[in-house]
Amino acid sequence: MAEAINKEERSLNFLEEIIEEDLQAGRYQQIITRFPPEPNGYLHIGHASSICLNFGLTKKYPGYTNLRFDDTNPVTEETEYVESIKDDIRWLGFTWKHELYASDYFDKLYEFAVALIQKNLAYVDDSTSEEIAAMKGTPTEPGKDSPYRNRSVEENLELFAQMKAGAFPDGSRTLRAKIDMGHINMLMRDPILYRIKHAHHHRTGDKWCIYPMYDFAHGQSDSIENITHSICTLEFVPHRELYDWLIEKLAIYPSHQYEFARRNLNYTVTSKRKLLQLVNEKHVVGWDDPRMPTISGMRRRGYTPEAVREFCDRIGIAKRENTVDIGLLEFFVREHLNRIALRRMVVFDPVKVVITNYSGDEEILTSENNPEDPNSGMRDIPFSNELYIEREDFMENPPKKYFRLAPGQMVRLKSAYIIQCNEVIKDAEGNVTELRCTYIPESKSGHDTSGIHVKGTLHWVSMKHAINVEVREYDRLFKVEDPTDEEGDFKEYLNPDSLKVVTTAFAEPALKTAKFDERYQFLRKGYFCLDRDSSPSGLIFNRTVGLKDAWAKESKKS
Repeated sequence: MAEAINKEERSLNFLEEIIEEDLQAGRYQQIITRFPPEPNGYLHIGHASSICLNFGLTKKYPGYTNLRFDDTNPVTEETEYVESIKDDIRWLGFTWKHELYASDYFDKLYEFAVALIQKNLAYVDDSTSEEIAAMKGTPTEPGKDSPYRNRSVEENLELFAQMKAGAFPDGSRTLRAKIDMGHINMLMRDPILYRIKHAHHHRTGDKWCIYPMYDFAHGQSDSIENITHSICTLEFVPHRELYDWLIEKLAIYPSHQYEFARRNLNYTVTSKRKLLQLVNEKHVVGWDDPRMPTISGMRRRGYTPEAVREFCDRIGIAKRENTVDIGLLEFFVREHLNRIALRRMVVFDPVKVVITNYSGDEEILTSENNPEDPNSGMRDIPFSNELYIEREDFMENPPKKYFRLAPGQMVRLKSAYIIQCNEVIKDAEGNVTELRCTYIPESKSGHDTSGIHVKGTLHWVSMKHAINVEVREYDRLFKVEDPTDEEGDFKEYLNPDSLKVVTTAFAEPALKTAKFDERYQFLRKGYFCLDRDSSPSGLIFNRTVGLKDAWAKESKKS
């Protein structure tokens, strides 16, 4: 995998080939794309791929990208979602040319609908949704004409005006395109263009009680904005014929739709409906829970926009759907964090170490903030005769080739001295409570003249200088690769170990000044970031990703 990841030269994807041909042929002076989310939920990793694609194309080629909210369904849309979407796009590092809304075009879309009626290409149908579905036919059998299909132009114009004026209840009438009920593409069998919804809209208030369907608003909005390349996912391939039909019949700017395949991610779900279930049923703490595949969740977990962009770029786009291993995303996160993260020492499960021959006051040692970055500088680390190390770094009866601390055995304390364990103190139940050690004064890191070589290096903190922090160790939300492909409810496959909380860990004092925009490597533990639940009285850190891919090891075992 490393060869593929590090390969510098990449061939053009099929959209880039199309765009280069269009520009060379002089069809466009610039290209215009758009990212058109519906504000009915938070964006997820699949949307990140689409964002990087649309904005990336207009970064590479002359042109720009619009942000257009597809706000044609007032029942499910909220301003909260609008703001979160804008935050996510900015966080990913992109800027849109125009912030637009399908609702900006409601008057114009209404005019387009009237124009279709005047051309006898649309009619008002009194049929119920069940009746319309029954008349649709099947892929092998043609549908049946609605009994209202042959209404006169005048009657349709009058009824449509009454629909707009609020004369009819929800669901009592629709406006349908008049195409062909025997069409091989079932979406072309007189599709619904408008429906009645007496619902308050987050931007237009109560001005409208009829709202355009996605298929009607989408292509026409693209045309109004002179979108040259309207990029959708593969499920919209059957919709392209209607997209083109409406543009042709309305004789408006000929935007064109292109489709690419989704890249599904294993060990997760990206259905907004399922994600909303997880939120509403309290399986997670919210849309930005660090276990969620939402962009806001990834941001809170400590992923960097650089890593997400690199992931989206490397998985590329194609015309065939496939599943991408989440381990690849974690690889890019880990690779970027290794370059930028500040190194810190934090002990999660402490055992006390007393250095019996260290008689002086505490000492200030120094260590690099990041050995990968020569400009990161150094930090001070206080050292004293009472320390904490990880309980798992000591074993009373170790096996051969055990290089951590054990009775009579030596280890190096990171950026400090070599110590040797001489005595083990236990409580009444036999639990180890204290390790009494001696240190080698000549073994100070950077100035070692002891001539002693040890194979183990441990992280530690000085007891009297340590600060208490809470650590949230996040893992994958699901324990199976495709929870939606298994039998039963997808929530049955939630990973019970997706969150482990260490309520009191001990950190070196440099973390007192931790910042939300900084990333940290807790030595030998993983990469972490400060969580928004933190306060001056209590710092909380989220594990972003481990130092290694633990799931890869598990899959090899099985």
